[in-house]
Amino acid sequence: MEMDYKKIGLKCGLEIHQQLDTKKLFCNCQSILRKDEPDFRIKRKLHAVVGESGKIDKAAKYQSTLNKSFIYEGYDSTCLIELDEEPPHEINQESLKIALQISILLNAKIIPITQIMRKTVIDGSNTSGFQRTVMIAYDGYIETKEGKVRIDIICLEEDSARKINEDENKTIYRLDRLGIPLIEIATAPDIKTPEQAKETALKIGEILRSCKVKRGIGTIRQDVNVSIKGSNRVEIKGFQNPTIMLKTIDNEIKRQQEIIKSKKNNSEVRKVLSDSTTEFLRPMPGEARMYPETDLPLLKISRDFINQAKKDLPKLKSEIEKDLKQKGLSQELIKMIFKQNKLEEFKSLINFTKNLNLIGKMILVFPKDIAKREKISIEKINEILNIDIFEFILKSLNKEKISENQIKHVLEKIAKGETPEKAIGFEKKDLRDIEEKIMKIIKEKQGLSEKAYMGLVMKEFKGQIDGKTAMEIIKKHVG
Repeated sequence: MEMDYKKIGLKCGLEIHQQLDTKKLFCNCQSILRKDEPDFRIKRKLHAVVGESGKIDKAAKYQSTLNKSFIYEGYDSTCLIELDEEPPHEINQESLKIALQISILLNAKIIPITQIMRKTVIDGSNTSGFQRTVMIAYDGYIETKEGKVRIDIICLEEDSARKINEDENKTIYRLDRLGIPLIEIATAPDIKTPEQAKETALKIGEILRSCKVKRGIGTIRQDVNVSIKGSNRVEIKGFQNPTIMLKTIDNEIKRQQEIIKSKKNNSEVRKVLSDSTTEFLRPMPGEARMYPETDLPLLKISRDFINQAKKDLPKLKSEIEKDLKQKGLSQELIKMIFKQNKLEEFKSLINFTKNLNLIGKMILVFPKDIAKREKISIEKINEILNIDIFEFILKSLNKEKISENQIKHVLEKIAKGETPEKAIGFEKKDLRDIEEKIMKIIKEKQGLSEKAYMGLVMKEFKGQIDGKTAMEIIKKHVG
């Protein structure tokens, strides 16, 4: 039986955290996750302290009762700020600019003078026992099929350390992730159905991906706040994919309905599980966890800085798709560009040719075909056939050193280890040799159709020549 969300008084809000693709927020370290063994380990314990209100936050108090030790693994690239042995530096300006652009795209009002805050976090994920966060904008919105969803706040904050292992007595964290800039977007509880929650997440995701953010698993985290009539708000953490939201919200509604029947209290943070159910994580944090950052001055965002962010505002994916379609690029190649994250590479090559479908094939289709034929990993092929190689090929095409039909063969040679110059230099001679071999095939098997000759030629050369060039030569010598 379908749920009547209006009748049960469903209210949902989203909190989305997305890593930005810059250096760390309050130091000059690179935002890179390392795979090698750490160079050192340190051990610490953290304690709950009073916030600005003079009270200890109940979530922090709960964590302190667990009495855990925390092991932090670091590298030669780990700095004193990440170890909480040195005050933070000025906020990263590139991160701030990206946060402003996201705020503008979300129709939010930017705060020109704002206070960097400390948010108490004593689960060990921050060496300092708090997370630095600063409110950048407020009162934005996005439009959905079911109506407007307001954006309450947009913050810029530090990501936490990366959890490696955990048992009852200790948790092991790695410091490579600590301090990576995060944009936090919190909506108002305007979402009335699970489908609207999914649409909202996808629309905000499109805006984020149009800006300079990190991609891949773990770079975006989504939380959902859920309540129904007669129940307190519950925060559900751990959504990596918006599609799981639908079933999870329905399951949470059923759980809250049972709690209402039992007349129990219900105000907590829960973790989403793989089967779309949830489990208790910790009590709901309150305002007591926040207090001002004393090591940094007020953040002042100038009008000039805001105007520059507006001037460099990126286009949304839907706008780019429309533009590429109008310029003649096929829908299949447009889809592949976004799937393979090749947009920037594609845009840079537009300066060398107006044939957008050629660029698409060159950077998306040809490398995949070559990897399969030569039994080389696509990662290795993409490393060899980089943007410099593609620029070189297009410049050679413009100078008529090679023809469009020869591009794939040239790329194959480069993938096998030939220098670009040598691969192009031998193309004309190779084509003459190929033509002589095709003439020999035609002479040995006279009277066949052009299609039959094509089959024999393609079998003979095994990808060394493209079909169009082969047919041109066949037609030249048959008849």
